Amino acid sequence: MPLARTRLGLLLLGALLTLVLYLLLPAAQRGPAEGQRGRGAANGTVRTGMAAGEPPVFYREVSPGPRAGGAASPGRPDVLLLHGQAFTSGTWEALGTLALLAGEGHRAVAIDLPGYGDSPPAETVATVQGRVAFLERVLRELGMRRPVLVSPSMSGRFALPFLLVRGDHLAGFVPVAPAGTKDYTAEQYRRVQTPTLILYGDRDASLGPQALQSLRHLPKHRVAVVPGAGHACYLDKPEDFHQALLGFLRQLK
Repeated sequence: MPLARTRLGLLLLGALLTLVLYLLLPAAQRGPAEGQRGRGAANGTVRTGMAAGEPPVFYREVSPGPRAGGAASPGRPDVLLLHGQAFTSGTWEALGTLALLAGEGHRAVAIDLPGYGDSPPAETVATVQGRVAFLERVLRELGMRRPVLVSPSMSGRFALPFLLVRGDHLAGFVPVAPAGTKDYTAEQYRRVQTPTLILYGDRDASLGPQALQSLRHLPKHRVAVVPGAGHACYLDKPEDFHQALLGFLRQLK
Protein backbone atom coordinates (compact mmCIF):
# COMPACT_ATOMS: atom_id res chain seq x y z
CA MET A 1 0.00 0.00 0.00
CA PRO A 2 2.72 2.57 0.85
CA LEU A 3 4.46 1.67 -2.44
CA ALA A 4 1.29 2.35 -4.41
CA ARG A 5 0.87 5.71 -2.69
CA THR A 6 4.46 6.60 -3.51
CA ARG A 7 3.96 5.77 -7.19
CA LEU A 8 0.72 7.74 -7.27
CA GLY A 9 2.47 10.72 -5.70
CA LEU A 10 5.29 10.59 -8.26
CA LEU A 11 2.78 10.40 -11.10
CA LEU A 12 0.90 13.42 -9.77
CA LEU A 13 4.14 15.36 -9.33
CA GLY A 14 5.20 14.55 -12.90
CA ALA A 15 1.82 15.65 -14.24
CA LEU A 16 2.09 18.92 -12.30
CA LEU A 17 5.58 19.63 -13.66
CA THR A 18 4.40 18.88 -17.21
CA LEU A 19 1.51 21.34 -16.80
CA VAL A 20 3.83 24.08 -15.49
CA LEU A 21 6.25 23.62 -18.40
CA TYR A 22 3.36 23.67 -20.87
CA LEU A 23 2.13 26.99 -19.49
CA LEU A 24 5.57 28.60 -19.43
CA LEU A 25 6.82 27.48 -22.85
CA PRO A 26 4.59 29.71 -25.04
CA ALA A 27 5.57 32.78 -23.02
CA ALA A 28 9.24 31.97 -23.46
CA GLN A 29 8.77 31.49 -27.20
CA ARG A 30 6.88 34.74 -27.58
CA GLY A 31 9.76 36.78 -26.15
CA PRO A 32 9.41 40.57 -25.71
CA ALA A 33 6.04 42.07 -26.50
CA GLU A 34 5.61 43.69 -29.88
CA GLY A 35 6.45 47.38 -29.69
CA GLN A 36 9.01 46.94 -26.90
CA ARG A 37 12.24 48.82 -27.57
CA GLY A 38 14.54 46.22 -26.05
CA ARG A 39 17.63 48.43 -26.37
CA GLY A 40 19.40 46.75 -23.50
CA ALA A 41 19.55 43.49 -25.46
CA ALA A 42 22.74 42.56 -27.24
CA ASN A 43 20.74 41.81 -30.38
CA GLY A 44 17.15 42.98 -30.48
CA THR A 45 14.57 42.52 -33.22
CA VAL A 46 11.55 44.66 -32.42
CA ARG A 47 8.99 47.06 -33.87
CA THR A 48 8.64 50.74 -33.22
CA GLY A 49 5.41 52.58 -33.95
CA MET A 50 5.41 55.82 -35.88
CA ALA A 51 3.57 58.89 -34.64
CA ALA A 52 0.17 60.07 -35.87
CA GLY A 53 -1.12 56.64 -36.74
CA GLU A 54 1.71 55.73 -39.10
CA PRO A 55 2.29 51.99 -39.69
CA PRO A 56 4.99 50.38 -37.52
CA VAL A 57 8.52 50.02 -38.85
CA PHE A 58 10.41 46.80 -38.27
CA TYR A 59 14.02 47.22 -37.24
CA ARG A 60 17.00 45.25 -35.99
CA GLU A 61 19.38 46.72 -33.47
CA VAL A 62 22.65 45.67 -31.90
CA SER A 63 23.72 47.76 -28.94
CA PRO A 64 27.40 48.37 -28.16
CA GLY A 65 27.85 46.14 -25.15
CA PRO A 66 26.18 46.28 -21.75
CA ARG A 67 26.17 50.06 -21.48
CA ALA A 68 23.07 51.55 -19.86
CA GLY A 69 20.27 51.85 -22.41
CA GLY A 70 22.49 50.58 -25.17
CA ALA A 71 24.13 53.98 -25.61
CA ALA A 72 26.98 54.31 -28.08
CA SER A 73 30.52 54.93 -26.92
CA PRO A 74 31.41 58.62 -26.50
CA GLY A 75 32.44 60.22 -29.78
CA ARG A 76 31.13 57.32 -31.89
CA PRO A 77 27.95 58.14 -33.78
CA ASP A 78 24.94 55.92 -34.17
CA VAL A 79 24.63 54.20 -37.54
CA LEU A 80 21.32 53.79 -39.37
CA LEU A 81 21.38 51.29 -42.25
CA LEU A 82 18.82 51.29 -45.06
CA HIS A 83 18.65 48.59 -47.75
CA GLY A 84 18.30 47.98 -51.48
CA GLN A 85 15.21 46.80 -53.32
CA ALA A 86 16.03 43.08 -53.14
CA PHE A 87 17.09 43.18 -49.48
CA THR A 88 15.87 43.94 -45.94
CA SER A 89 17.28 44.83 -42.54
CA GLY A 90 18.12 41.14 -42.17
CA THR A 91 20.86 41.55 -44.79
CA TRP A 92 22.94 43.64 -42.40
CA GLU A 93 22.40 41.13 -39.62
CA ALA A 94 23.38 38.17 -41.82
CA LEU A 95 26.54 39.93 -43.04
CA GLY A 96 27.57 40.67 -39.46
CA THR A 97 27.53 44.42 -40.10
CA LEU A 98 25.36 45.21 -37.09
CA ALA A 99 27.49 43.15 -34.73
CA LEU A 100 30.71 44.56 -36.17
CA LEU A 101 29.56 48.16 -35.69
CA ALA A 102 28.41 47.43 -32.16
CA GLY A 103 31.80 45.89 -31.41
CA GLU A 104 33.37 49.20 -32.45
CA GLY A 105 31.18 51.09 -29.99
CA HIS A 106 28.46 52.27 -32.35
CA ARG A 107 24.76 51.81 -31.82
CA ALA A 108 23.74 50.09 -35.05
CA VAL A 109 20.15 49.97 -36.32
CA ALA A 110 18.85 48.56 -39.63
CA ILE A 111 15.24 49.16 -40.67
CA ASP A 112 12.86 47.60 -43.15
CA LEU A 113 11.63 50.44 -45.36
CA PRO A 114 7.83 50.66 -45.86
CA GLY A 115 6.60 47.79 -48.01
CA TYR A 116 9.76 45.72 -47.54
CA GLY A 117 10.56 42.92 -45.14
CA ASP A 118 8.24 43.10 -42.15
CA SER A 119 7.30 46.78 -42.52
CA PRO A 120 3.84 47.31 -44.03
CA PRO A 121 3.41 49.73 -46.95
CA ALA A 122 2.79 53.40 -46.20
CA GLU A 123 1.10 55.75 -48.66
CA THR A 124 2.91 58.74 -47.20
CA VAL A 125 6.27 57.69 -48.71
CA ALA A 126 4.94 58.00 -52.25
CA THR A 127 6.26 61.59 -52.36
CA VAL A 128 9.70 63.07 -51.78
CA GLN A 129 8.38 65.12 -48.87
CA GLY A 130 6.80 62.02 -47.39
CA ARG A 131 10.07 60.09 -47.55
CA VAL A 132 11.95 62.93 -45.82
CA ALA A 133 9.27 63.07 -43.12
CA PHE A 134 9.47 59.28 -42.75
CA LEU A 135 13.20 59.33 -41.97
CA GLU A 136 12.69 62.25 -39.60
CA ARG A 137 10.12 60.21 -37.68
CA VAL A 138 12.36 57.15 -37.62
CA LEU A 139 15.27 59.12 -36.14
CA ARG A 140 12.99 60.74 -33.59
CA GLU A 141 11.30 57.49 -32.55
CA LEU A 142 14.62 55.66 -32.27
CA GLY A 143 16.24 58.53 -30.39
CA MET A 144 19.09 58.79 -32.91
CA ARG A 145 20.82 62.17 -32.94
CA ARG A 146 23.04 62.92 -35.93
CA PRO A 147 23.67 59.33 -36.99
CA VAL A 148 25.66 58.13 -39.98
CA LEU A 149 23.21 57.09 -42.70
CA VAL A 150 24.17 54.11 -44.91
CA SER A 151 22.12 54.04 -48.10
CA PRO A 152 22.51 51.40 -50.83
CA SER A 153 20.73 51.40 -54.18
CA MET A 154 16.93 51.93 -54.00
CA SER A 155 17.12 53.51 -50.55
CA GLY A 156 18.73 56.54 -52.19
CA ARG A 157 15.15 57.63 -52.95
CA PHE A 158 14.81 58.15 -49.19
CA ALA A 159 18.32 59.16 -48.21
CA LEU A 160 19.21 61.71 -50.91
CA PRO A 161 16.29 64.12 -50.38
CA PHE A 162 16.84 63.81 -46.62
CA LEU A 163 20.53 64.63 -47.08
CA LEU A 164 19.75 67.72 -49.14
CA VAL A 165 17.27 69.24 -46.70
CA ARG A 166 18.36 67.72 -43.38
CA GLY A 167 22.06 67.12 -43.90
CA ASP A 168 22.81 68.91 -40.63
CA HIS A 169 20.94 66.08 -38.86
CA LEU A 170 23.58 63.58 -39.99
CA ALA A 171 27.13 63.04 -38.75
CA GLY A 172 27.98 61.28 -42.00
CA PHE A 173 26.54 59.79 -45.17
CA VAL A 174 27.56 56.54 -46.91
CA PRO A 175 25.84 56.16 -50.30
CA VAL A 176 26.45 52.73 -51.86
CA ALA A 177 25.59 53.16 -55.56
CA PRO A 178 22.30 54.88 -54.61
CA ALA A 179 19.39 55.43 -56.98
CA GLY A 180 18.03 58.88 -57.74
CA THR A 181 21.25 60.89 -57.86
CA LYS A 182 20.32 62.47 -61.22
CA ASP A 183 17.21 64.02 -59.71
CA TYR A 184 19.28 66.80 -58.14
CA THR A 185 21.63 69.46 -59.46
CA ALA A 186 25.31 69.99 -58.85
CA GLU A 187 24.48 73.20 -57.00
CA GLN A 188 22.16 71.36 -54.63
CA TYR A 189 24.91 68.89 -53.80
CA ARG A 190 27.47 71.66 -53.30
CA ARG A 191 25.36 73.11 -50.48
CA VAL A 192 25.64 69.93 -48.39
CA GLN A 193 28.33 69.95 -45.71
CA THR A 194 27.86 66.39 -44.46
CA PRO A 195 31.02 64.21 -44.58
CA THR A 196 30.38 61.53 -47.19
CA LEU A 197 31.94 58.23 -48.21
CA ILE A 198 30.95 57.30 -51.77
CA LEU A 199 31.16 53.51 -52.04
CA TYR A 200 30.66 51.18 -54.99
CA GLY A 201 32.06 48.03 -56.58
CA ASP A 202 34.42 48.25 -59.51
CA ARG A 203 32.27 45.74 -61.44
CA ASP A 204 29.17 47.90 -61.10
CA ALA A 205 29.04 49.20 -64.65
CA SER A 206 25.90 51.29 -64.28
CA LEU A 207 24.57 52.76 -61.04
CA GLY A 208 27.89 52.98 -59.18
CA PRO A 209 29.82 55.22 -61.59
CA GLN A 210 26.63 57.05 -62.53
CA ALA A 211 26.03 57.99 -58.91
CA LEU A 212 29.65 59.09 -58.57
CA GLN A 213 29.20 61.66 -61.34
CA SER A 214 26.57 63.43 -59.28
CA LEU A 215 27.83 62.80 -55.75
CA ARG A 216 31.34 64.05 -56.53
CA HIS A 217 29.88 67.57 -56.21
CA LEU A 218 29.46 67.02 -52.45
CA PRO A 219 32.18 69.22 -50.90
CA LYS A 220 33.22 66.82 -48.12
CA HIS A 221 33.35 63.53 -49.94
CA ARG A 222 35.84 60.73 -50.39
CA VAL A 223 35.55 57.69 -52.66
CA ALA A 224 36.15 54.01 -51.92
CA VAL A 225 35.92 51.48 -54.74
CA VAL A 226 35.54 47.85 -53.67
CA PRO A 227 37.66 45.64 -55.97
CA GLY A 228 36.06 42.59 -57.55
CA ALA A 229 32.56 43.59 -56.43
CA GLY A 230 29.38 44.33 -58.32
CA HIS A 231 26.39 46.52 -57.53
CA ALA A 232 25.79 44.98 -54.09
CA CYS A 233 29.44 45.32 -53.16
CA TYR A 234 28.72 44.64 -49.48
CA LEU A 235 27.54 41.14 -50.45
CA ASP A 236 30.36 40.38 -52.90
CA LYS A 237 33.19 41.61 -50.69
CA PRO A 238 31.86 42.17 -47.15
CA GLU A 239 35.30 42.40 -45.54
CA ASP A 240 36.45 45.13 -47.93
CA PHE A 241 33.15 46.93 -47.50
CA HIS A 242 33.38 46.77 -43.72
CA GLN A 243 36.97 47.98 -43.75
CA ALA A 244 36.05 51.03 -45.83
CA LEU A 245 33.01 51.79 -43.65
CA LEU A 246 34.92 51.49 -40.36
CA GLY A 247 37.77 53.61 -41.73
CA PHE A 248 35.30 56.37 -42.55
CA LEU A 249 33.61 56.16 -39.15
CA ARG A 250 36.91 56.37 -37.30
CA GLN A 251 37.77 59.64 -39.07
CA LEU A 252 34.54 61.35 -38.08
CA LYS A 253 34.77 63.76 -35.16
